[in-house]
Amino acid sequence: MNQKPYRLYPYRWVVLAVFMLTNLTIQLLWISYAPITGLAASFYGVTDLQIGMFSMVFMIAFLPLSIPVSWMLDTWGLRIGVSIGAILMGFCAIGRGLAGSDYTTALVFTIGLAAAQPFLLNAWTKLPAQWFGEQERATAVGLITLANLIGTGLGMVLTPALMETYSIDRIQLIYGVVTAVSAVLFLIFAREKPATPPCSEEQAVRALMLDGLKSALKIKPFWMYLFISFVGLGIFNGLNTWVEAIIRPRGFSAVDAGNLGAAMLIGGLIGAILLPAISDKRNKRIPFLLIGFVFAIPGMIGITFAQELWLLLVSAFSLGFFLISANPIGMQYAAEITFPTPEGTSAGLIQLFGQASFVFVYIMEALKQSDGSFTPGLLLMVVMIVLSAVMILFMKEPGELNR
Repeated sequence: MNQKPYRLYPYRWVVLAVFMLTNLTIQLLWISYAPITGLAASFYGVTDLQIGMFSMVFMIAFLPLSIPVSWMLDTWGLRIGVSIGAILMGFCAIGRGLAGSDYTTALVFTIGLAAAQPFLLNAWTKLPAQWFGEQERATAVGLITLANLIGTGLGMVLTPALMETYSIDRIQLIYGVVTAVSAVLFLIFAREKPATPPCSEEQAVRALMLDGLKSALKIKPFWMYLFISFVGLGIFNGLNTWVEAIIRPRGFSAVDAGNLGAAMLIGGLIGAILLPAISDKRNKRIPFLLIGFVFAIPGMIGITFAQELWLLLVSAFSLGFFLISANPIGMQYAAEITFPTPEGTSAGLIQLFGQASFVFVYIMEALKQSDGSFTPGLLLMVVMIVLSAVMILFMKEPGELNR
């Protein structure tokens, strides 16, 4: 019996690049109101909380949409599924820019953007599985994570800078045009899969979506990683949401808060490149997950208590480097231990738990002290990181699991 040959095609990097661009732009759209909340509230004539809905709706919409979108990705395929999200994203991004100062219209188009996001996030492991060999997949997911972080960073930095020249609706229209271009590029250059598979047939065959879902939920280490991803993304969302309020009681300025957020993202950018690549090279996941969470603890403690700006920035960089880099490694780990569950299904569940972590945002606010200090909430985060590290100690490598 002749086995179908398998190989890696250089074109896989083109497909990855256009997919990364769509993920970059959706993050840019998600965060673009956060650094100008007060100005946006004045522009639309609404409250700060209503401006916050431009960001929160992304997390809220993800909860009911994640599983159905995962089914679409696994049933209709990568190219069709992501194309649906890209087209919806491009249309709604331009629509939000054309909404002018009408808050309700802008919010409606933002809900459309939020509906597009799961088509992109839930394909994070599916694309590498169809185009990349096993030794490159965590690296590919790391690069996708990198694109998301760059999108977040650009939104934080570009939006205030553009406010010096353009109105808010014009800025959103500029972002909309860029988003539409990224969607068109994906439609032109993306392909479903290469002519021959990147791995052996035994490694490539996946179960049907519902069968795969049942299989994945029977695996204890997968449940453990779902909790870990909930903690990791919850900390990321919570810190980014309240970054200015966290350090304000210690006498730091809004500029310092921006630098703090930038330091965390820069650390994450570097970590998301380095650690997943080393994980791929050594073909190990657990040690690098453990490194990510254990070494995130000092950074989290530093953000909680640092009184000097340099120490605060070093802590943020360290936290970003280790905690963010654990995400792509963990997602690839989950895809491997849940085999033959479809990659879109496992990634969708992980993203679902991660997006549900917006409760961290509310918990941090609820635990805030009368003087405005976020110390109780930040200490809770330290405890959650420690608990996650302990759980990782009881997880096994994919090849060591007996299922």
